Amino acid sequence: MQRLLLLSCFLILLLTGCEAPLVLQSPQDKAAINAAISGEKPGDYFIGRRFYKVDYKMWGWVKNPGESWKQSRLVMLNEQKKLAPDRERNNVGSDNNYEYRLIGHFSGEKVYEPASDTFYPEFILSSATVISTNPPLIFPDKRWINPSVRLINPPQY
Repeated sequence: MQRLLLLSCFLILLLTGCEAPLVLQSPQDKAAINAAISGEKPGDYFIGRRFYKVDYKMWGWVKNPGESWKQSRLVMLNEQKKLAPDRERNNVGSDNNYEYRLIGHFSGEKVYEPASDTFYPEFILSSATVISTNPPLIFPDKRWINPSVRLINPPQY
């Protein structure tokens, strides 16, 4: 009887700890990322991936054309010249994981983000054009792009 009770408790603990299955980055994602990167022409622009998180105020990941996402930087946007696309539509976070062609520059300054207790590079936005509303996954799994999950680690690809 004692074993049965112990087994029941173990099963309850096991089942309450279960989460939905992970949606992992696929080989197709990796191939699509490689194709996109190889198609990025050099120029005076950046590629940005919106990374909306409920608890944080950074904008997203920004890289130079032709670079891997591992080389991207998580940035704070300076919107004095141009509002971020989601803020311009008055719908903050609605463009989570969208990919953009960004015109602007890094100011060389760092901006403090209190929730993460970290300083991030400041990017002064002049223009943003949507490249894709459903780009390939640049993170190990889809949890990373969930706005309520507090993961802010860099892209792995």
